[in-house]
Amino acid sequence: MNSFGRLFRISIFGESHGKSLGIVVDGCPAGLPLEPGDFLSDLGRRQGGREGTTARVEDDVPHLMSGIFEGKTTGAPVLVVFDNEKQDSGAYETLRYTPRPGHADFSAFTKYGGFNDHSGSGHFSGRLTVGLVAAGVIAKKIISPVAVEADIVEAGGSKDIAGAVRGAAAEGDSIGGIVQCTSRGLPAGLGEPFCDSLESLISHAVFSIPAVKGIEFGAGFAAAKMRGSTCNDEIVDLAGTTGSNNAGGIAGGISNGNELFFRVAVKPTPSIPKPQRSIDLRDGKRISLSVEGRHDLCIALRMPVIIEAATAIVLADSMLMEQRVPRVRPGQAARPAAGTPSEKNAGTQGPGTFQRLMYDTMAKIPQTAIFNDATVEQLENVTSRLEHLKHILRGKDEEELRLFFDRILRTPIKENHHNGKQQ
Repeated sequence: MNSFGRLFRISIFGESHGKSLGIVVDGCPAGLPLEPGDFLSDLGRRQGGREGTTARVEDDVPHLMSGIFEGKTTGAPVLVVFDNEKQDSGAYETLRYTPRPGHADFSAFTKYGGFNDHSGSGHFSGRLTVGLVAAGVIAKKIISPVAVEADIVEAGGSKDIAGAVRGAAAEGDSIGGIVQCTSRGLPAGLGEPFCDSLESLISHAVFSIPAVKGIEFGAGFAAAKMRGSTCNDEIVDLAGTTGSNNAGGIAGGISNGNELFFRVAVKPTPSIPKPQRSIDLRDGKRISLSVEGRHDLCIALRMPVIIEAATAIVLADSMLMEQRVPRVRPGQAARPAAGTPSEKNAGTQGPGTFQRLMYDTMAKIPQTAIFNDATVEQLENVTSRLEHLKHILRGKDEEELRLFFDRILRTPIKENHHNGKQQ
């Protein structure tokens, strides 16, 4: 419905002319630095006000309502809310019962029995993509250093994008466009065969963007005209690098380590001043319809950053599923000052001093003492220490807890006399 993803899951809410709209991002790793300023660049790329785009320009200030503490994500759902302040619903009153050709007006009216909010296209408006872009900003942080970039390469069937936009404007019409997207630095192994192939997941997310009508990966439809000897991407090294990229970086539904590449077809905006024919839903009579108001002449101009966001959302979810990124970011949370309540109740109240002492201790023990050459004697030693720790925690004895960790840090690493290696 309005949600997508498994471990990294987004839920879109709001309407174009409602009080507010936005996104809920669940499954965001804890410890990720995040503040309102991080969103401004991508949100600015999505805004209207440029030639060929809507005259409605919202401030789009992101309000981070939950899931952030002291500038970092907590692991709880992140709620990002945007206010609607520049809406003008007057032009939509005449459209309530006269659906625009090519738009969701008729299908929404039929599905929801006329209870849908029609102002500004309601929940079906491209305005809601502001939430997708916000989720994309978070996703891009998660997948870094993987880079996702998109750009419009054609509008109205022409490489002269500005000229095509002006020509359509002069005729009171609109045009579509083609946007291409690449992801560099992507590891091999993302995606699952068949239903959860990486192409399937990206396509699912991209098709959730209003006005998207087609997608092709790599050579796409041109592959149907090729011979296998031409279409096949020859593998040139053990890293899986290929001489060509007709597969678009995906083989068998799984990323193969090469650049992810796909192109998206964006249709013309349905709302145009040029007269069109429709019907009146109250009596079924045919009418002539000319749409007024503030609409994009070429919505594809604002699509690149939205497509980047959808792609990054899929990659973040896939990388979490594949355990390519941690659920808790590296780094240490701020320690409370000595004598504060959490210091006085070490080990008895949530993630306080006990956890920090444990992490500090683990960081100071050489990896060879824990992970390499793990003998039965070592495992028994660890088990004994854990049992001792359990009794300390039950007694809630702060001094004994400190002595326990002090002994671990001061205990020298023994030599394994059977093989001469550290244990």
